[in-house]
Amino acid sequence: MNEITKENGYRETELGLLPKEWVIKKLGSLLNVLRNGITMKQNKHGDGLPVTRIETISTGKINLKKVGYVNNISLEKIDKYKLKKGDILFSHINSEPYLGNSAIYYREDYVVLHGMNLLMIRVNKDKLVPYFLNFLFNHYRKKRNFIKLASRAVNQSSINQGKLKQLLIPLPPLEEQKKIAGVLSAVQDAIEKTEAVIQATKDLKKSMMKHLFTYGPVPLSEKENVPLKETEIGMIPEEWEIYKIKELANVKGGKRLPKGHSFSSNRTNFPYIRVSDFKNWGTDMTNIKYLTVKDAKLLRKYTISSEEVYISIAGTIGLVGTIPKKLDNANLTENAAKLIIIDKEKLNRDYLVSFLASNWGQNQIKIRTSKTSQPKLALTRIKTIKIPLPKQITQMQITMILSSIDNKIQAEENKKKALEDLFSSLLHNLMTAKIRVNDLDLEGVEI
Repeated sequence: MNEITKENGYRETELGLLPKEWVIKKLGSLLNVLRNGITMKQNKHGDGLPVTRIETISTGKINLKKVGYVNNISLEKIDKYKLKKGDILFSHINSEPYLGNSAIYYREDYVVLHGMNLLMIRVNKDKLVPYFLNFLFNHYRKKRNFIKLASRAVNQSSINQGKLKQLLIPLPPLEEQKKIAGVLSAVQDAIEKTEAVIQATKDLKKSMMKHLFTYGPVPLSEKENVPLKETEIGMIPEEWEIYKIKELANVKGGKRLPKGHSFSSNRTNFPYIRVSDFKNWGTDMTNIKYLTVKDAKLLRKYTISSEEVYISIAGTIGLVGTIPKKLDNANLTENAAKLIIIDKEKLNRDYLVSFLASNWGQNQIKIRTSKTSQPKLALTRIKTIKIPLPKQITQMQITMILSSIDNKIQAEENKKKALEDLFSSLLHNLMTAKIRVNDLDLEGVEI
């Protein structure tokens, strides 16, 4: 990264030090069209032509599954409001976290109309690359620039077209814009491909769980050779037995922080595990809270060990998993219970977690959850959940298979996080010229 100084070819601008060949322009001077969408009444049952809604761009991509429909529309209006490749949809009326959200239209073979509550931005492509502008909007949104432009009302904010037209745009030469957009698009594509791998692996896990809890750890080609029997929770191998949780584990609840008490402002030796810390059959250490010494003494009977299994019983119900050894004897929230295995030679901890996380386990949890304004899973009902139990060696084989899939998912999640961090870094540094795109190795990047 070159030092950003006037001696190195930078100059002072309204947006800070930028390369001499970059210019500052108002957005309005770079556009061919900026307008609101069609205001016709929409339907949701597919009658007519698709029309965009706020939720169409909620993920930063145009999702054609989240559109409304309009019918009896004139050819003149179709021609006026039909989106063209490179058009940007911009959320100018929304709650502050989503204000300035944008997405670029990429189709040429499909008629989609521009709907209300989104602005459509069509750039002058001789001056501005649409994808560059869309990424710049992303950068400005992260910096909260759009919130500063907005007028506020109850539950939402808005940016009028006049203010948006005055927005200052740092404008590199056209070829540099294309290269910047190409680099950022390449990283985005890599993120999306990784997300697809994660989803495919999660789908594989669901399919594998169905197979394992129906036939056991046998190859697919041999499943027809496994003798099955009908049980109250479905078909299972003939040699397996059904037990209630109360026959296999003791069920104990957690405890809330005493009324009026607060968590420690410093890290102590007394971690407190909340439902928000439950993640992927394990524990997310990012935002662990800690008790004071005084409160730890009051709650000393409501701890959980790494040998036990947690299950959430209020709020988000049915999350199951374990805590790591370094959190042994952490205090447990009142919104969760712990399962203390009675005979570890009979029931494998990870097998119990796997079954409770499966469709069979989750369906039983759902049936036993109270149907009130604040649903809750009572400890007495947890005790009645039925578990299909094979031999210990079979339990271990099942957990090893599922663990290998989990490891693949985690590796891809880590890869996705690294790519997202790379994207954020590149977005900031390329848009502020702290990194020049010509200094990057662009081999294999489609510009």
